[in-house]
Amino acid sequence: MKLTFYGATKRTTGSKYLLEINGQQLLLECGLYQGRREKSIEYSTKLPFVASRVNAMVLSHAHIDHSGIIPVLCRDGFRGQIHCTDATADLCQFMLLDTAHIQEQDAAWLNKKRAKKGLPPVAPLYTQADATESLKQFAPIAGYGKPTRILDGVTVTLLDAGHILGAAIVVLDLEENGRRARLVFSGDLGRGHNDLLRDPEIPQNVDYLMVESTYGSRDHEPMTDVNQRVCDIIRHAIEKRGKIIIPSFAVGRTQQLLYTLYHLTQTGCIPPLRVFVDSPLAINATAVFRTHLECYNPGFRAIMMNGSNPFSMPNLKYVGPVEDSMAINAYREPCIIISASGMAEAGRIRHHIKNNIGDPRNTILIVGWCAAHTLGSHLASGHKTVNIFGEAYRVRCRVETINAFSGHADRTELKAWASQITGNLKGIFVIHGEEEAAQAFAGTLRELHPKANVLVPEFQDSVEL
Repeated sequence: MKLTFYGATKRTTGSKYLLEINGQQLLLECGLYQGRREKSIEYSTKLPFVASRVNAMVLSHAHIDHSGIIPVLCRDGFRGQIHCTDATADLCQFMLLDTAHIQEQDAAWLNKKRAKKGLPPVAPLYTQADATESLKQFAPIAGYGKPTRILDGVTVTLLDAGHILGAAIVVLDLEENGRRARLVFSGDLGRGHNDLLRDPEIPQNVDYLMVESTYGSRDHEPMTDVNQRVCDIIRHAIEKRGKIIIPSFAVGRTQQLLYTLYHLTQTGCIPPLRVFVDSPLAINATAVFRTHLECYNPGFRAIMMNGSNPFSMPNLKYVGPVEDSMAINAYREPCIIISASGMAEAGRIRHHIKNNIGDPRNTILIVGWCAAHTLGSHLASGHKTVNIFGEAYRVRCRVETINAFSGHADRTELKAWASQITGNLKGIFVIHGEEEAAQAFAGTLRELHPKANVLVPEFQDSVEL
């Protein structure tokens, strides 16, 4: 049994891990690298393994840094099944097509510039047709906790990760030449005590662990303070007669924000402001959220059964057509605009930021982690000038950052989760984190599990299980 790390090693995006067992290849994740454009193209255009030799794939959840290269994998010759939860499969129907659309738009924009310079055109990373074809290979597993044999000597069980709708911890029970091992891949772990989702489950009897470390070196601000902070930020903007622009991941973060605004409105902390959700993907994702009540904690499930739930507030407007998105610019009253992407690297959010960044009455609220070199990262870091669509813009609006909304467990929460894992842990592989965070969490894990060999792998490192 050999495990090779092909992505999200000492970085937080582009997850890809290849397990070789009984002459077969099992791929865990096939994610898009997000960061500098040239690096994204380099890491995503050509897979570092032969797609046609992969026999099956397991996907922990639908976020693009875990799923975004699946159309490339299938186009390049992968013919096996993609195993995940029902909710993840449903979300990927929209997310992969949306990403393909963005790739096509970006290529068209770039080719206009290249044509002016007499340069040949470039192709998109993949097309909507590629994404549509890849969806035929999804083979969802109904429900958590159901062992499913997917290859010779490989049984997968998905546990609730509490990260986003349908997110899973992947438990692989492996057997080869009479040897057995249990390999657990954490996927992305939620914080627990979530307004919508259940707490992450704790895998037992583990031999090898692959664990994320996005926030392995720092803690989030307390969840107990977040509602008051959001309330204060919104009320300040209302006093200034300004708009609140929120770059938000369409899946998970947008729905959490809608719940927070619902709660603040219900308690009278803020008036029923007009809320625009300006993202076709967020609209489609929210429709999926309406249909998977099995993923929620009991409290939120009860709210969803109520006709007046966070996703159908009377002051909430879902914005579909581009013309309607552009019309928001003419709205003169204080309002909240939630738009994708969360890192402000693509989609309609860039237009909203461009149109509002120069007005000191407005507020841009960053509510999640942003990869280095992204527009969201530059705003959160306090840059006074940022580039949008190739032009420089002065940051004259107010910029606020709240990390308590993160769907990722922080240092303390990761430690608490890892401390409860049982078994004869032989190896722990710290992945999906920038180097400083991964190394810091590796040190924490060495204290928790002193008998285990704790590694922070490099790109293309391999280990024998």
